[in-house]
Amino acid sequence: MSEQDEYIELVTLIRAGHEEAYGELYEKTVTGVYRTVRFLIKDESDAEDVVQEVYIQAYRSLARYDTERAFRPCLMGVTMRQVQRYRRKRLMQFRFSKRIEKSDVGMEYDFSTDLINKLANRPLLEQVRRLSYKLQQVVTLHYLNEYTQEEIAGILEIPIGTVKSSIHAALAKLKQKEKMKHSMWGKVEDLHETR
Repeated sequence: MSEQDEYIELVTLIRAGHEEAYGELYEKTVTGVYRTVRFLIKDESDAEDVVQEVYIQAYRSLARYDTERAFRPCLMGVTMRQVQRYRRKRLMQFRFSKRIEKSDVGMEYDFSTDLINKLANRPLLEQVRRLSYKLQQVVTLHYLNEYTQEEIAGILEIPIGTVKSSIHAALAKLKQKEKMKHSMWGKVEDLHETR
């Protein structure tokens, strides 16, 4: 039985009221969902909340799930929409806090995030995090979750050409940053040698 067939069987059982099937579906998919959310959302607690919301929304939408479509990309679509919703909410909170600061009410809100991400302590992942959110999405789906370009287009509901150009742009920016880092490192070494 293929992975897709297993998902369809679990969805069928869930629709028939077998709650334990949803637990099994969760266990089969949560690692990829959590890894994606955690990469795009720095704060661990917020990431866990978003993952929980992903599975609530996924459960609600199972009645409408078309079994002709691959399940994992559909679930990742729900995931990306929940991450986007979280980002919009945070942006609204940030703007609200700025308005409060300007009005001199004296209330302070702390929207800082944990700067040290224990999951992604490697330099390359830090460079990816410095990309724009749109590029981060595509890189995360393609390289972290190994979705095809076609699947990414479906998940993000964007044209395949946009996916391709985003991957190309992200790789170009990462290469450029790597060259700049090596260039700067060489200049620092030259300074030490001239002393």
